[in-house]
Amino acid sequence: MMRFSYAFAVLIATAIPAIAAAQSMPPPPALRASVTVTSDVVRIGDLVENAGAVADVPIFRSPDLGTRGVVSTDSVVEAIRPHQLIGIDTRGLSEVVVTRASRAISVPDITTSVAQALAARYDLGHASDLAITFDRAMRPLQVEPNAAGDLRVLALDYDRRSGRFDATLDLPASAVLRRQPAHYSGIAVETIPVVAVEHPMERGEVLQASDLTILRRPKAEFGAIGDIAQAAGLAARHQLRPGQPLHAADLMKPEIVQRNDTVTIVYEAPGLMLTLRGQAQDSGALGDTINVLNKDTKRVIQGVVTGPGRVNVGGTTRLVNNVSSMVVSPTPSQQSE
Repeated sequence: MMRFSYAFAVLIATAIPAIAAAQSMPPPPALRASVTVTSDVVRIGDLVENAGAVADVPIFRSPDLGTRGVVSTDSVVEAIRPHQLIGIDTRGLSEVVVTRASRAISVPDITTSVAQALAARYDLGHASDLAITFDRAMRPLQVEPNAAGDLRVLALDYDRRSGRFDATLDLPASAVLRRQPAHYSGIAVETIPVVAVEHPMERGEVLQASDLTILRRPKAEFGAIGDIAQAAGLAARHQLRPGQPLHAADLMKPEIVQRNDTVTIVYEAPGLMLTLRGQAQDSGALGDTINVLNKDTKRVIQGVVTGPGRVNVGGTTRLVNNVSSMVVSPTPSQQSE
């Protein structure tokens, strides 16, 4: 019994240091499946966990700012080999995805910077009234993730006749832009607000505020209606299409009497009001003078549209040959008598 206990004790005594040694050993280096880097080089420690003393050794060039690239596992192992990092656990990966972190300056922000500089330097009104068109397809401007601040216009040129501009921009906090400032060219045009319909409208349709929208058009295209309130409540004089600025000539007062409508012809004089039926020979809006057929005499007379289905004729107009064919309505003064 004592012999067994002694042997067991010896075994425990030798095992404990081995276990302790194993526990104190650093974990083995292992390949990462993906990594995000912030500098222009990829280091061993970016790609391999537990890289130890060689972690800061650069082995690849980073992708461009804001982009990603792929490097094969074989290429990683081959690049690390000269640096004596052995026993790398590749975790069965065939490649590693490397992303270059960045701060993206959006196209609207670039456009605003150019517009503000043009408006201030060349007295072009408010920056928001400028329509900027760039010569090439625009993409966000990528700078270092820690490059704070706003874009600065280093150089600017503008031709008022053609509207063409050339602008050079940088960001003081960005080493990338300090080395190579961003250059943009294009056309800048002053614009004004104009009213247009949201959907097709036919002649005679009355425009509601919900039918209308505001567009921006070059300032040279003056004469269009610029306020929705000036168009709402009026009717289309002809067919209207979306995207076409509205002018006063495109609109008219709503027609409240249509051609061939049966209307009431009204003659008023002091102490007397006469009415009879007629037929409109023209369409008309409130206040328009139109021709009306007196159905009794078959004569055409002129009158002013004063309401839906109502036309007033002047005191000198002969309505009928026989006044008995008319309906005579007493005036309020006669009723009181």
